[in-house]
Amino acid sequence: MKRDSFHVQVLHAGAITAVDACSARSFARHAHDEFGVGLVTDGAQRSWSGRGPVEAVRGNLITVNPGEMHDGAPIGSARSWSMLYFGERMVGTIVADLHEGRLSSRELHAPVVDDRRLARLFAAAREAALQPHGDAAFEERLLTLFASLFGMPKPSVGPIGRLSQVRERIDDAPERAHPLVELAALAGLSRYQTLRGFARLTGLTPHAYVLQRRLDAARRHIRHGAALADAAAAAGFADQSHMHRIFLTHHGFTPGVYAGACRRGDAISSKSEAPRAR
Repeated sequence: MKRDSFHVQVLHAGAITAVDACSARSFARHAHDEFGVGLVTDGAQRSWSGRGPVEAVRGNLITVNPGEMHDGAPIGSARSWSMLYFGERMVGTIVADLHEGRLSSRELHAPVVDDRRLARLFAAAREAALQPHGDAAFEERLLTLFASLFGMPKPSVGPIGRLSQVRERIDDAPERAHPLVELAALAGLSRYQTLRGFARLTGLTPHAYVLQRRLDAARRHIRHGAALADAAAAAGFADQSHMHRIFLTHHGFTPGVYAGACRRGDAISSKSEAPRAR
């Protein structure tokens, strides 16, 4: 394990800072002016916080509130962790949405969380935050992550009602951008209610449903002889590489393999084109 390695990225116009670190250092007591949520990826550490002394091991989530004094020291040799730091305004917007506009506490109560599902939610949110085309997925994953961290119950969205209109809007123009805030306004629900209710209706989150419909459109364009770059643009993907990545993730073979099969009119073989590195 390497020691004292820090990789810092500032994302989303400065609203989020991502830190990936491996260190044997013991940190003096200090505070951040942001909310911090992270995952211990190797080793273990011991820390003191305003919420009590804690120990965290590989696979545990660690959290910190703005202004909360804490320190940190390795247990044994170096430990590794990945953190996302969120500005208070961003978290405030999330909390207001989760509580449907009602005033509520914005404090993370558990400094260490031993929950594999939450660890997976964090990893998914972090992955989406780092993707150049992941804004919509990141918004959905962040809402789900903080709903769990704040102990929010699953929302009751009542009858399906206007969520069907949300699906129709996406079906009518999957190539368009469909911000969650606009879909929520159409449904007359909060973003979180829309996210959960739409998943109940379709089996997919709004963003995942948009990607599915874009893949459907891309396949149609490819079957009709469109070049891959043109198919990607017409279907609403950011570029050909974006379509390639999503196509491969969903189908296990690339758009190029599919295009070749369409030209020949034969069976698809994933061996006919090696997957590109992401």
